[in-house]
Amino acid sequence: MAQHTPSEAAEPSIVEANRAVLGRFPFDDTQDFDDAKRGFLGTAADPLIKSGGRTVWDLEAYGFLSGACPDSVNPSLWRQSRLTSDHGLFAVTEGIYQVRGFDLSNMTLVEGEQGVLVIDPLVSAETAAAGLALYREHRGERPVTGVLYTHSHIDHFGGVRGVLPTDREVPILAPEGFLAHAVSENVYAGTAMSRRAGYMYGAVLPKGARGQVGAGLGRTNSTGTVTLVAPTVDITRTGQEEVVDGIRMVFQLTPGTEAPAELNIFFPAHAALCMAENATHNLHNLLTLRGAQVRDPHVWSRYLTEAINLFGADADLAFASHHWPVWGRERVIAFLSEQRDLYGYLHDQTLRMLNTGMTGPEIAELMQVPPALEKAWHTHGYYGSVSHNTKAIYQRYMGWYDGNPAHLWQHPPTEAAGRYVDFMGGAQEVLRRARESFAAGDYRWVAEVVNHVVFADPGNADARTLQAAALEQLGYGSENATWRNFYLMGALELRDGIVGTPASAASADVLAALTVDQLFDSLAIRVDGPGSWDADLTVRWNLRGAAAVTMRLHNGVLIHVTGEGPAVAAPGVTITLDEADLRAVLFGAADLEQLAADGRAEITGDPRILRELMGHLTAPDPDFAIVTP
Repeated sequence: MAQHTPSEAAEPSIVEANRAVLGRFPFDDTQDFDDAKRGFLGTAADPLIKSGGRTVWDLEAYGFLSGACPDSVNPSLWRQSRLTSDHGLFAVTEGIYQVRGFDLSNMTLVEGEQGVLVIDPLVSAETAAAGLALYREHRGERPVTGVLYTHSHIDHFGGVRGVLPTDREVPILAPEGFLAHAVSENVYAGTAMSRRAGYMYGAVLPKGARGQVGAGLGRTNSTGTVTLVAPTVDITRTGQEEVVDGIRMVFQLTPGTEAPAELNIFFPAHAALCMAENATHNLHNLLTLRGAQVRDPHVWSRYLTEAINLFGADADLAFASHHWPVWGRERVIAFLSEQRDLYGYLHDQTLRMLNTGMTGPEIAELMQVPPALEKAWHTHGYYGSVSHNTKAIYQRYMGWYDGNPAHLWQHPPTEAAGRYVDFMGGAQEVLRRARESFAAGDYRWVAEVVNHVVFADPGNADARTLQAAALEQLGYGSENATWRNFYLMGALELRDGIVGTPASAASADVLAALTVDQLFDSLAIRVDGPGSWDADLTVRWNLRGAAAVTMRLHNGVLIHVTGEGPAVAAPGVTITLDEADLRAVLFGAADLEQLAADGRAEITGDPRILRELMGHLTAPDPDFAIVTP
């Protein structure tokens, strides 16, 4: 994989803008730094966490953040990155501990009567295991007596096999709908999301003043083994209580907030409130830049009000699965109230403005957070941003179309690019004028116009060089960590070529967790539609101990029907086998005819029909181009 060292220093206009930030915000307020270090017990002696001989996490990779803020980083982002660079085991309160800085997320450990309950076991099994080992080093060899997933994102379940005991089963708790959402997000659009996540987290960027300085929410994702074990206990309603190893928990369901399946937890014996990822020390994403369904800020805001009403009078501290806790009842209520008002304000004001006819980009350009909120560091857009969140709210209510008929049927990027360049007098004239704009510090405009030259002629080295320089300057000035990473990754690939996807979320465990319905759906989205317009192929799967499933490829669409009915076509081949063998055949891990020869499958009809049908499936491309056509 290519390594990249940015070649450009920060331009004077970026230096000036970054230095101006120092006068706008209370950098002398050290409360967050005090809270982030509170309860520190120690960290791992070996900073490298490995899988075999490969390093999947380096605890000391961000040591450079201890220095003064350089001109090439927004000082507000530098401050946030310093706060998220602390790593080790921290005591939250008696009986509750957090491992921080061992991955993008935190792992929380709550001590029970016999052992410990693990909440949100990070991204990778390797980092989760290292975190558990650190906890045991300081708190003794307590067994894991339960696991709890707060929500359906990979950084909150991916490391579960690194903490689960191998000699016994323990309860695994999760919000209702967790498994379906965890699996579908990482499989259906998983390839595209993973590719864009490489830009969002900047995992292949060098760590340093001109490279990756974090992700705002944490450092970045680890690159170890992603695992998943299905929950055994569903949390289905607010107010539900569960006891695991003597630990009493009261739950609040918060679907449709930061994740489609999410919950908050109150621990009465500790007067401690776990806010999952619903209230963290930044403005979160309403539409993450890696791609996802748009989240609902109105619902998010209302659930924060509900959390205050349910638990505010009794909570002496609040902690989350990212960042550091907040201690003190008044501070907890203030923190949750400001987070609530932040999402509520963006929602309500976006709707007010769109109802005057303004479009998403126009709203994003004018939206300002109230000064009383902006002065609170935890409202800043280090991960989400006011700009892309307001565009997301517009998209949620109005969709992609802004109502202007000129935008109803535009040319796609490559076709439009050639026309733009021709209208602007050719590539050399565009680049000449773009260099003038670059010298004037208008990097946004340079990126917009030179993008047309790159897409009209991706081999134009001068265009790629200028575009990379513009993106780099935009990255240097960004308060938002994921914007910075996107800009710098774009510059990297313009200079060095496509570096690909550092890690995929569709691990063996995630694929194994697909339901039969999801399994067939995952095949349907791989059909080459135009290449199968004339195909009419039907396969019936008789699954031992389960209802039959018939799949038919017709009109370029692969549908499947469980059981019998008018929608079931007559099969050209019928195959009887176990569900495990079905999965092996469809994933390409087993040969159907060999299974039949071994007596594990029965085939009635022509088995070539299945081969022909599978031949209409395409493979996704994990290395598709982003900043070039």
